[in-house]
Order: sequence, then structure tokens, then C-alpha cells
Amino acid sequence: MFENNYKNDSSCPVEVGEEYDVKIEDTGKSGDGIAKVEDFVIFVPGTKVGQEVKVKVNAVRRNFSFGEVVE
Repeated sequence: MFENNYKNDSSCPVEVGEEYDVKIEDTGKSGDGIAKVEDFVIFVPGTKVGQEVKVKVNAVRRNFSFGEVVE
């Protein structure tokens, strides 16, 4: 289910399976929190703007990724 579809572009600052400390900066259309690592978007369900969380990246797409809170 989770996969890396980033097409081997070395400019992607996140990797599937890695954990990052992030701050939720915004909310997406479906209600997921939005965090950024080097301006690369990570959608994080179950979070709210202003939260500081550790996320694990589950999937990477061309322009964004999906993660989940691990702490």
C-alpha cells in the first residue's frame, strides 16, 4: 500500500520509512494537517495547525508525501 513514487529525483528531501520532527502549518481540503520539510509537503491525518509532532513518512509522490504521527 505504501510506496515511493518519487521517480528517483534526488531533490526529494524525505524518504519512505524515515521520521521527521515537524510543525503542522496548515490544513488540507480533507482536513489533514500539512507540514513541510524543506518546502516539501507532508500530509498528516489527525493533526491540527500549530502542533509539533514526529511523523513517519508512509508514501512519497512527485510533489507531496503522506505521513503518520509516531509519538
